[in-house]
Amino acid sequence: MRLSHFWVLMNDEFGEGYATSLAQHLVLGVLGERTVVQALEAGESPRRVWLALCDAMDVPESRRLGIDRKPAR
Repeated sequence: MRLSHFWVLMNDEFGEGYATSLAQHLVLGVLGERTVVQALEAGESPRRVWLALCDAMDVPESRRLGIDRKPAR
Protein backbone atom coordinates (compact mmCIF):
# COMPACT_ATOMS: atom_id res chain seq x y z
CA MET A 1 0.00 0.00 0.00
CA ARG A 2 1.30 3.43 -0.90
CA LEU A 3 1.17 6.26 1.59
CA SER A 4 -1.16 8.20 -0.70
CA HIS A 5 -3.64 5.29 -0.70
CA PHE A 6 -3.38 5.11 3.10
CA TRP A 7 -4.56 8.75 3.32
CA VAL A 8 -7.40 8.11 0.86
CA LEU A 9 -8.59 5.26 3.09
CA MET A 10 -8.24 7.41 6.21
CA ASN A 11 -10.22 10.29 4.70
CA ASP A 12 -12.90 8.01 3.28
CA GLU A 13 -13.43 6.19 6.57
CA PHE A 14 -13.09 9.01 9.08
CA GLY A 15 -13.46 12.25 7.15
CA GLU A 16 -10.55 14.57 6.45
CA GLY A 17 -10.59 16.51 9.73
CA TYR A 18 -11.08 13.54 12.04
CA ALA A 19 -8.57 11.41 10.08
CA THR A 20 -5.91 14.07 10.63
CA SER A 21 -6.72 14.31 14.32
CA LEU A 22 -6.65 10.52 14.78
CA ALA A 23 -3.32 10.28 12.99
CA GLN A 24 -1.77 12.93 15.19
CA HIS A 25 -3.23 12.01 18.57
CA LEU A 26 -4.30 8.37 18.85
CA VAL A 27 -1.48 6.30 20.39
CA LEU A 28 -1.54 2.63 19.43
CA GLY A 29 0.25 0.08 21.59
CA VAL A 30 0.63 -2.34 18.69
CA LEU A 31 2.67 0.34 16.91
CA GLY A 32 5.08 0.69 19.81
CA GLU A 33 3.07 3.27 21.75
CA ARG A 34 3.27 5.66 18.80
CA THR A 35 0.73 7.70 16.92
CA VAL A 36 -0.09 6.91 13.31
CA VAL A 37 2.07 9.82 12.15
CA GLN A 38 4.99 8.76 14.35
CA ALA A 39 4.76 5.16 13.15
CA LEU A 40 4.71 6.19 9.49
CA GLU A 41 7.63 8.58 10.01
CA ALA A 42 9.55 5.75 11.71
CA GLY A 43 9.15 3.61 8.59
CA GLU A 44 6.22 1.36 9.49
CA SER A 45 4.39 0.16 6.42
CA PRO A 46 1.21 2.11 5.69
CA ARG A 47 -0.66 -1.21 5.39
CA ARG A 48 0.39 -2.31 8.89
CA VAL A 49 -0.54 1.09 10.32
CA TRP A 50 -3.90 1.07 8.54
CA LEU A 51 -4.79 -2.41 9.82
CA ALA A 52 -3.72 -1.50 13.36
CA LEU A 53 -5.89 1.60 13.23
CA CYS A 54 -8.82 -0.38 11.82
CA ASP A 55 -8.54 -2.85 14.69
CA ALA A 56 -8.37 -0.07 17.28
CA MET A 57 -11.32 1.82 15.81
CA ASP A 58 -13.44 -1.29 15.09
CA VAL A 59 -13.63 -0.63 11.35
CA PRO A 60 -15.61 -3.52 9.84
CA GLU A 61 -13.78 -5.86 7.48
CA SER A 62 -16.14 -4.79 4.71
CA ARG A 63 -14.79 -1.22 4.83
CA ARG A 64 -11.07 -1.90 5.26
CA LEU A 65 -10.37 -1.93 1.54
CA GLY A 66 -12.03 1.43 0.95
CA ILE A 67 -15.04 2.46 -1.05
CA ASP A 68 -15.65 1.41 -4.64
CA ARG A 69 -14.99 4.20 -7.07
CA LYS A 70 -15.96 4.25 -10.71
CA PRO A 71 -12.97 4.77 -13.00
CA ALA A 72 -12.53 8.28 -14.36
CA ARG A 73 -13.16 8.61 -18.06
